[in-house]
Amino acid sequence: MAGLGHLERAVMELLWAETRPQTAYELRDRLAAASGDRELAATTVLTVLSRLEKKAFVRADRGSRPHRYTAVASRADHIAELMHEALGDAGDRRAVLERFVGGVSSSDAAVLRQLLDGPR
Repeated sequence: MAGLGHLERAVMELLWAETRPQTAYELRDRLAAASGDRELAATTVLTVLSRLEKKAFVRADRGSRPHRYTAVASRADHIAELMHEALGDAGDRRAVLERFVGGVSSSDAAVLRQLLDGPR
């Protein structure tokens, strides 16, 4: 995902998959379990969360100890924003849209048709 480092992406994936706020310790444990790697220091996860908060990806509940973190927006919201940014940066929007639409599966094309034809 554009604008996110490897560990930031991993943390965001965990937050997007969870329905309740997470502490840095919970995220650290889940990262270790998911990767099978050595365990990260809690301070490393807190640093990543601080960076994500500055980038407006997460929100911290500072009223609890330890602090609990939630994603500001959903994964789908984030990906849609990336798509809008990419399209906005395009010199020839029509060419970009043609290439995108030409590369989608027939089932995705059907969904796009429904979305474009449906109420807004």
